[in-house]
Amino acid sequence: MVGVRTSDTAAKQGADTHATTTKRSRRVWAAHLLTELFQPPVVVSLALLLSPAAEPGFPGTLGYGAVAAFFVCGIPLGILLVLVRLGRVRDHHVSDRKQRLPVLLIAIASVAVGLVVLNAADAPTSVTSAAAVVVAGVLAVALISPFWKISGHAACITFSVLAMIILFGPWCVPLLILIPAVGWSRLVLAAHTLGQLIAGTVLGALMAGLWLLLLGRIG
Repeated sequence: MVGVRTSDTAAKQGADTHATTTKRSRRVWAAHLLTELFQPPVVVSLALLLSPAAEPGFPGTLGYGAVAAFFVCGIPLGILLVLVRLGRVRDHHVSDRKQRLPVLLIAIASVAVGLVVLNAADAPTSVTSAAAVVVAGVLAVALISPFWKISGHAACITFSVLAMIILFGPWCVPLLILIPAVGWSRLVLAAHTLGQLIAGTVLGALMAGLWLLLLGRIG
């Protein structure tokens, strides 16, 4: 009887362990999915692409947004992927804090060139101001990162969601759920602490507030 009970107990413990592992695997899978779908280059590109909607002429001015997205996100991401392939950077999320600064400086340089091109093309102020705000955000992350791993994911999803609300109004309010969802994914993957996520969220909100201030000066 003792042997049977021991066997039953072991079987139950094994089943519980399997269930826990399966649940954990699903959480990690969901976290990876959210992290990849809403990574900074993706969400910021979308915000920049649609930034001309703040002024008359949209969607005819969509091309300016595409140019901004190319210089702000496309070129830096392309260079980053090359660096990852060469083994100079651990992964495309730049998980190693010590590797962040060179990557961020490349992004700042690319955006600076983009701003020159946009100004030369007489792009809408909403586009150039959005690109400038992103530069300010990247610069802030570059200054903080050598000492502390502030969350770029949190900053970018917060800025991008708030930008959608600024552009299209209350219809985009439900998108706010993406901010805690992406934060949750970074916690599950142990990529950031709660404090780093909160700091990133605050930075993203400040970026959106700065853009709103600049938009208020249009016209």
